[in-house]
Amino acid sequence: MAQVKKFARHQRFAQSQLQQFLEGEMLNTPVHNLAFQNPSPKRERIKHILMGSPQAVTQTIHHLHVIGYASTGDWSPLLPTANPDEVMSILIRMILIR
Repeated sequence: MAQVKKFARHQRFAQSQLQQFLEGEMLNTPVHNLAFQNPSPKRERIKHILMGSPQAVTQTIHHLHVIGYASTGDWSPLLPTANPDEVMSILIRMILIR
């Protein structure tokens, strides 16, 4: 029971941090609608790269899905790196820069 409460507390904290990070980001708003909200919005591409064991990368992708940051399908398939037993996955997002 204590572990469930700890996870819920962690999830609320993570969601709060995510909302602060994404404040002002309008991923689903068409660019032409942004012009009316901010006369000179600047959208910039940001790449998230996860590297590690297949288990660690997969677990992190699922955690980011649980906290609402990105769907599991938004990430690239696991790609091998030059290091044995290491993979990477990439997520590309467009964010609004103020």
